[in-house]
Amino acid sequence: MTPERAGRLPVELSPRMKKLPPYLFGRLNAVKYEKRRAGIDIIDLGMGNPNDPAPAPIVDKICEAVQDPRNHRYSQATGLLNLRKEVARQYENRYGVHIDPETEVLCVIGSKEGLSHLCLALLGPGDSVVVAEPAFPVHVYGPALAGANVITVQLAEGETLLRELHEVIAHQRPKPKAIILNYPHNPTGATVDIQFFEEVVRFAKKHEVLILHDFAYCDIVFDGYEAPSFLQAPGAKDVGVEFTTMSKSYNMAGWRCGFCVGHRDVIAALSGVKGYYDYGIFQPVQIAAIIAMRHCRKYVIEQAKVYQERRDVLCDGLARIGWPVERPRASMFVWTPVPEKYRGMSSIDFAFELMEKAEVAVAPGRGFGEGGEGYLRLALVENELRLKQAVRQIGRAFPG
Repeated sequence: MTPERAGRLPVELSPRMKKLPPYLFGRLNAVKYEKRRAGIDIIDLGMGNPNDPAPAPIVDKICEAVQDPRNHRYSQATGLLNLRKEVARQYENRYGVHIDPETEVLCVIGSKEGLSHLCLALLGPGDSVVVAEPAFPVHVYGPALAGANVITVQLAEGETLLRELHEVIAHQRPKPKAIILNYPHNPTGATVDIQFFEEVVRFAKKHEVLILHDFAYCDIVFDGYEAPSFLQAPGAKDVGVEFTTMSKSYNMAGWRCGFCVGHRDVIAALSGVKGYYDYGIFQPVQIAAIIAMRHCRKYVIEQAKVYQERRDVLCDGLARIGWPVERPRASMFVWTPVPEKYRGMSSIDFAFELMEKAEVAVAPGRGFGEGGEGYLRLALVENELRLKQAVRQIGRAFPG
């Protein structure tokens, strides 16, 4: 026993923690951190962490709100009523969906927190959830931490995915309790139209299964594409909820403000859990979020254009060095297969090699489940000059 461990009680992890694999992205971040400490300029395309500032009116409002000592007290876990009213107004104006701000909207500390706590409210040992893979990690490990079984199906085009879901729901016993969907999709950038969600609602009613939809990238859309809300489909509020967030649209990722909207009984269940876990979002953040939704739509549209320009720069550059890549219609990521000549390496090993030899950090597809193996996710969070530099460094180290 080492001296520093002498006298320290051993810690036994819970069974649910033992089921979790080591957090891959934590390993990558640790290597990136050490290289930066050593003075190496790592171009970071690994995390979907916006590098652009929140719009000035939002920043001005939070600075003003912070000066009011009444905003320093505990807030309420459900969120300010005026903020929930603003969310309802947005759904009415943008999607034609009527939302009751009293019973069908709940503020969450980012959609990741909201989904995780909803899993605690709805799921437990013996329950199961279906997730299309590759998937954002919390879509898999949120249910797993709640003690539920996670059944994965391969992400596919709309009708094919619905057939796969039908096979699982029809033959799995006990029947899965929920399906987690995510469009525009992270990590692949896949998109759907409203007809897909209409089919999903019919499917959910037929099989009596809840739908949990992560809509984090609703505004990051390109080439004229408009991402539909799941709640636009007739009857959607009867079968599920949708999570949205201020993080990507308004560059408020660190502010931690999002919303769960839809099925009032699901909202009530999440509210019950959050009442035990937290006192809500810092009130000045909520006040600033109201201003964001009321007055900053033009900044959201401009930000989407910035991401589209970055997408084009990165995709054009990768094509020039011989890397096949498909341009996404939405999200802040490019999902690309590992070039064929390097497929002897796993996506994890290749990501570490990219950081070592090209000084570029990316997310390996395996970090999003077995269905992501053989792919890489590149985040559009650096400016165009840095993206061009990243392509040059990748091309020198790993020509296609």
